[in-house]
Amino acid sequence: MIPADLSRAVVRAVRRAVEDGELGGTVPARVVVEPTRPGGVGDYASPVAFQVAKGAGAAPAHVARVLAGRLAAEPGIENVEVTGAGFLNFTLASRSAAALVRDVRARGARYGHAPDGEPRARVVRDAVARIRWSQAADADTPPGADGPPAVAPVARRDGDVVAAYGADAAAWAMLGAPARETPSFTAGLLVQDESSELFRVRYAHARARALHRNAEHLGFRGEPGDVDAPALLAALAEYPLVLEAAAHHRAPERLVRHLVTVADALLDFQHDVLPRGDEKPSAAHRARLALAEAAGTVLAGGLALLGIDAPDFL
Repeated sequence: MIPADLSRAVVRAVRRAVEDGELGGTVPARVVVEPTRPGGVGDYASPVAFQVAKGAGAAPAHVARVLAGRLAAEPGIENVEVTGAGFLNFTLASRSAAALVRDVRARGARYGHAPDGEPRARVVRDAVARIRWSQAADADTPPGADGPPAVAPVARRDGDVVAAYGADAAAWAMLGAPARETPSFTAGLLVQDESSELFRVRYAHARARALHRNAEHLGFRGEPGDVDAPALLAALAEYPLVLEAAAHHRAPERLVRHLVTVADALLDFQHDVLPRGDEKPSAAHRARLALAEAAGTVLAGGLALLGIDAPDFL
């Protein structure tokens, strides 16, 4: 189970509890699930019980216990614990590196996207698109039956900034700033070394592509398997939850920050991917390569969602 799956599992548990009459009130469209903070219990936590309790006419602790009982048997959840006044804390069953990499490879650039058939996903997507249209003063046409038009490119709205920094760097600065903060346009956006976050993200993607090319020259390909890379594996596993939160809160800066996390983890990991010297490619090398390629896929997909180019060469 990945974090986004956990969020959906909690929504299902609430829905079934309401349908069975165990809880009153309405079923929330979305449930917040976040990594446990330092000193917390388990891998992830959710305040959903407080959200449901308002309409259920029950104490959050009671709601949490009801949901914990239903979620304890959910595949992929190892343990559910109620703490404080009603916080749900989850420990997920271990997911192999091979399973995660296979998932990324299978979904490609759509890894982390909500399933097309999920009604809530469509509603959130359409609402975010309408909100974006409402804020784009130079949009050509109003929303129609097929939804709002695409948002105008950055270059049309901010010519001076784009002229100074380029469209990609300008977009990175704008999208990386929370809604109530002013984007910071500095000379650092133009720096082509690892002191620049945008450069690191694009460079990490280019390194993933280079590893793939170099492995082909050595006569082997990536194959999902066990890999000791906890930071990179955790970043890839959390990517779907980051996308969901970024869409729901209309907060692309969350995706910006997470792409930096993925890039930094990949750049730390890359040195152990290929054989060295006369070393022959092994199963370990194939598994490391597959993981690096999966990270490159996530970086390319994330940059595409931000409207930023992901070059194969830097």
